[in-house]
Amino acid sequence: MASCDGHTFRRWTEALIPLDAPKDRAGNRSNYMAWGLVQLPDNDREYSVYASEAYGKYGGPHSRLRRFTYRVDGSVSVRGSGEGGEVLTKPLTFSGSKLAINFATSVQGSLRVEIQEVEGGPIHGFTLAACDELRGDVIEQVVAWKSDTDLGAMAGKPVRLRFTLNNADLFSFRFIE
Repeated sequence: MASCDGHTFRRWTEALIPLDAPKDRAGNRSNYMAWGLVQLPDNDREYSVYASEAYGKYGGPHSRLRRFTYRVDGSVSVRGSGEGGEVLTKPLTFSGSKLAINFATSVQGSLRVEIQEVEGGPIHGFTLAACDELRGDVIEQVVAWKSDTDLGAMAGKPVRLRFTLNNADLFSFRFIE
């Protein structure tokens, strides 16, 4: 479930644990999740969750506890396919001086960001063309435009962010110092 305002929520109907992962889960009717997410020592890239499984008689020799892993802050994303995709935010004001994003791309994929005025025109120096192309799987990447990352002059003023995604997932963005 996710919410932008804390009042209106969207619920995704896909299963938390997909039916095809792993193969030997097919037909398992007893998938009870253990309580909470666990972050293992020295691993800041994923969370672990545990689910009990019971095959045959509950508690019998075919019962087990299975570990599943999920990307940190990667439960919900905006995805751009191979044909590309675009996201334009509503006007927002921010504090901070840098834009950090959480994203993942395929090997051929990429992501770029443009900062726009509220009316929709790009702000000089922060266009898509000036944005360094982003690739990979990064939890917190500072976005740079022609090697500049300082957004301090725009802090406190309304702007829009335009993201272009090609074979990419955008999980989150935030402004940092």
